[in-house]
Amino acid sequence: MSKFKKKKSGDLPAISTASLPDIVFMLLFFFMVATVMRDSTLMVDNFLPAADQIQKLDKKDRVMYIYAGKPSSRYQDKYGSAARIQLNDKFAGVEDVAAFVLAERASKRQELQNVLTTALKVDGDTKMGLVSDIKQELRKVNALKINYTTRLGDYLQNMD
Repeated sequence: MSKFKKKKSGDLPAISTASLPDIVFMLLFFFMVATVMRDSTLMVDNFLPAADQIQKLDKKDRVMYIYAGKPSSRYQDKYGSAARIQLNDKFAGVEDVAAFVLAERASKRQELQNVLTTALKVDGDTKMGLVSDIKQELRKVNALKINYTTRLGDYLQNMD
């Protein structure tokens, strides 16, 4: 006779769920760190003009964005099809640009307030008169560092 009896049934033992909360929190932490939040929802058509000599901005925290272009199709019923200015998540007039710049400056740290760059993301079909009006408002509040955001031109893309 043997001291040890062999189990006759072929049942598998229950799976341990003790480590499941650890795995869930590890995944949650990963997605919280890896997810990039979008700054603003684009409400205008923004097909950027092409350029053949471009440079990338190094520090994104020193940039404030002004979008200009025709309202996208879901906003055309309410705002029409003429070119509009978008500041953060709302449409604005040219007269609102100066207040927007001053508010953006105030929200930044003291050492960044004088080095802010205004990036104009203007649709290629937008009239230059609107861009000139925006630039006049920027001059009034002494926001003289302007960046025109573009896409890489077709000429350079075909050279690769």
